[in-house]
Amino acid sequence: MNSNPASVTQSASSAVPSERLPWAGLLALAMTGFICILTETIPAGLLLQIGHGLGVSEAFAGQLVTLYALGSLLAAIPLTTMTRGWRRRPLLLMCILGFLVFNTVTTFSSNYTLTLIARFFAGVSAGVLWGMIAGYARRMVSESLKGRAMAVAMVGTPLALALGVPAGTWLGSLVGWRFVFGIMSLMALILVVWVVWKLPDYPGESPGKRLSLYKVFGKPGVRPVLFVVLAWVLAHNILYTYIAPYLAHAGLSQRVDLVLLIFGITALVGIWIIGVLIDRKLRPLVLNSLLAFAIASIALTFSNNQPIVIYLVVAVWGLTFGGAATLLQTAMAEAAGESADVAQSMLVTAWNLAIGVGGVLGAILIETIGVGSFPLSLLILIVLALLVAWRAKEYGFPSKGH
Repeated sequence: MNSNPASVTQSASSAVPSERLPWAGLLALAMTGFICILTETIPAGLLLQIGHGLGVSEAFAGQLVTLYALGSLLAAIPLTTMTRGWRRRPLLLMCILGFLVFNTVTTFSSNYTLTLIARFFAGVSAGVLWGMIAGYARRMVSESLKGRAMAVAMVGTPLALALGVPAGTWLGSLVGWRFVFGIMSLMALILVVWVVWKLPDYPGESPGKRLSLYKVFGKPGVRPVLFVVLAWVLAHNILYTYIAPYLAHAGLSQRVDLVLLIFGITALVGIWIIGVLIDRKLRPLVLNSLLAFAIASIALTFSNNQPIVIYLVVAVWGLTFGGAATLLQTAMAEAAGESADVAQSMLVTAWNLAIGVGGVLGAILIETIGVGSFPLSLLILIVLALLVAWRAKEYGFPSKGH
């Protein structure tokens, strides 16, 4: 119970939905996502240095990524369900402090097992965070701005992929991988101050409104959105995870950095377009993004390894996938209503599952049929997602005004 009347008044007034975008608060959420993605993916660019620093092979160093994903996968639904009644800002701060603590442990640890444990619990923090960011952003604004607020809050993801990971990899090669994790701890500390200063607090779900997981899963629209998440993210990750061998197959092994840069820049453009249009055009944006990705997959099939065609396909891929998280989280929030946080935790689980399956399925395709099978595999998955999204016109991806 808060014994400070001034504090209570401030909290209550700040929790009123804004008729304008509260940029400072939304950008704090965006920085939260930036730290999540950077913490998750930066070991991939520093495997050699991390392996040398911990005295293990690159394959074992790669398990730092696996343990993080495992922590997110296992924690998202149970911990989000357990904490759904908690006030939002203290929970958010607890998760950010988790990044501060576990990235600091990673910075100073010289023990491989301890580092893996730290990575697992950093993933646990991320699993809870991703389940609440969408609901937090949407509660800060009025109905007409909810989609745009989501787009701003989610901009940290493409920024981390387009700029954070390359910059961290470059910095790690110059001054050491431990310095990069130390910087991420410092960013988490700054973010704690920023959140306390600028982010309003909100109550959790009241006991009378909490639905069981089964009832949330059974809500009209939730299952179609989850299926589209699985298919779309799986298709994306087959190509993204194995982009290097695919480009080598096309004779572009020296252009991996350029291709990732094209993807990152067009992904940023994509999320900007989504941010402008999402409040009025959610369904057309989802359908057109999937359709464009499908056409790009067909173009890849008949590209004959022509560099200009591959660059154009990557640009379309980045443009259509850049805003995918915003589109899908908005669709899920609207489908789930007051159970949005629990539904988002299901989305987080499906997303991480698709990442893991994408890595395994891509490896099987490479070993059995070859990377030449990627375009057809992507096309099948995206067409399935497109069909489900198309049929979900009443719930899930409804037409405007339904």
